[in-house]
Amino acid sequence: MCLGVPGRITAIDDLVAEVDFWGVRRAVRLDVVDAPVAVGDWVLNHVGFAIRRIPPEEVPATLELFDRILAAAEDDPMRAEVEAELAGDDEEPAP
Repeated sequence: MCLGVPGRITAIDDLVAEVDFWGVRRAVRLDVVDAPVAVGDWVLNHVGFAIRRIPPEEVPATLELFDRILAAAEDDPMRAEVEAELAGDDEEPAP
């Protein structure tokens, strides 16, 4: 299963954004995002790439859904993978 993790863009340098995921900041590529983005926008991140700009009106529902997914996955191995990604335990994408 693929999971996009929501995060808020804090800085942009060409095709690389710094994105805040619950206090963890990671470099995220912007090569494949579906719409132009700016600092302050929310995006879904998948394996180091922003794949979708989250429209402002969808941000609260997206964050609530993500919280519900993590809460329901308490004993699911997927939760460990998501938490590892949020903690920055894997390699960041190359610029």
